[in-house]
Amino acid sequence: MTFPRSFVWGAATAAHQIEGSPFADGAGPSIWTRFSRTPGRMTNGDTGDVACDHYHRYRDDVALMKSLGLGAYRFSISWSRLFPNGTGELNPHGVDFYRRLVDALREAGIRPMATLYHWDLPAALDDRGGWLNRDVADWFADYASAAFRALDDGVEWWATLNEPWVVTDGGYLHGGLAPGHSNLFEAPIASHNLLRAHGRAVQAYRALGKHAIGIVVNLEPKVPASNSDADLDATRRADAYMNRQYLDPMFRRAYPEEMPDLFGAAWPQFPVADFDEIAAPVDFVGINYYKRGMTRRDPHQWVERASLVRVPGSIYTETDWEVHAPALTDLLLWFRERYGAMPVYITENGAAFYDPPAAFADVVEDPLRVHYLREHLAALGRALDAGVDVRGYFVWSLLDNLEWSHGYTKRFGIVHVDFATQKRTMKRSALVYRDFIASLK
Repeated sequence: MTFPRSFVWGAATAAHQIEGSPFADGAGPSIWTRFSRTPGRMTNGDTGDVACDHYHRYRDDVALMKSLGLGAYRFSISWSRLFPNGTGELNPHGVDFYRRLVDALREAGIRPMATLYHWDLPAALDDRGGWLNRDVADWFADYASAAFRALDDGVEWWATLNEPWVVTDGGYLHGGLAPGHSNLFEAPIASHNLLRAHGRAVQAYRALGKHAIGIVVNLEPKVPASNSDADLDATRRADAYMNRQYLDPMFRRAYPEEMPDLFGAAWPQFPVADFDEIAAPVDFVGINYYKRGMTRRDPHQWVERASLVRVPGSIYTETDWEVHAPALTDLLLWFRERYGAMPVYITENGAAFYDPPAAFADVVEDPLRVHYLREHLAALGRALDAGVDVRGYFVWSLLDNLEWSHGYTKRFGIVHVDFATQKRTMKRSALVYRDFIASLK
């Protein structure tokens, strides 16, 4: 494999999953702080109150990144650390934490990529309607502008949103993620307001920033389980719902034609002027890739009337996701064909496999994750060879962490975390990744 010398190699995390200390130094609660305290919502009743204690251990974690030879680090900013009430007075202590983190990264020669929204909406804004309130685009633009003013001198890439599809599918349609709603009529409204907020933040950055801004979407190539008309139609619906629902408005100024059929009477008529805002030009798109979706018709599945089929002989992760690296190459070629030669970063790619709660040696052996990493790096190399403008790769995740409503039961890290002691131990996958990066220099 050959990669450009300018290619960026990094790792990614999210604030609520690793920081802990959700109320420290004047921070306000988020919807995940509230969701995790709701009985029955989280596996084992887990919360993010401690997580990886990154809020106190960030310097050690930056040193760990440096030891792996990482050239970049993607993290997210907790909105309610900066604005405890979502709007109003800026909390200087929250700004100071991220300022110190960015400075530590720069001192270590690690380039920061900051995500403004990785699912942790301030609870105070949820009380005002959250992503269902059209005013949220103004709230988000104000928050983004404050973050830009405070940190843009050190942050080289900004991502407005992480995986808006997950925010709405899990948070507003099926209810398994914060804020825990399950309402057919709410989901398209939340999706549209997320995109409006993204567009407003991009516009704000053009006035304030001097580096690059984009968005991060999770994409899953949909493959029909058979050649039947039923499965082919189901695959198109699933692709529109998951893959095109957010990218088409940004690059084509319209939702996929399948969307009104998916939502029926719940699909609104959106103001045409909104699409001018949503389509504000971005500098890059971040793509999170984990799996492909072998798809069949399923009339009982809300809303795409499609579900996934297990593929005999495939490896599956602890989250029941198929390991299929060639689909990453296919996905990147599809993205270029549909949306043009946009610079792309793989902003998340990784796998949850079983690791013991405590490390019993200096290195935790994780052969399945090593296999996953090697296969996907090879698939990435094939996409570059085909001319796709991929500029960086961020493994998910640097650390084992709080896997949202799964709690601490799913480990994605290339670095093992003993949650009882906070001890960090390298996994074999971390060392393989380190050696791979070093081999390209």
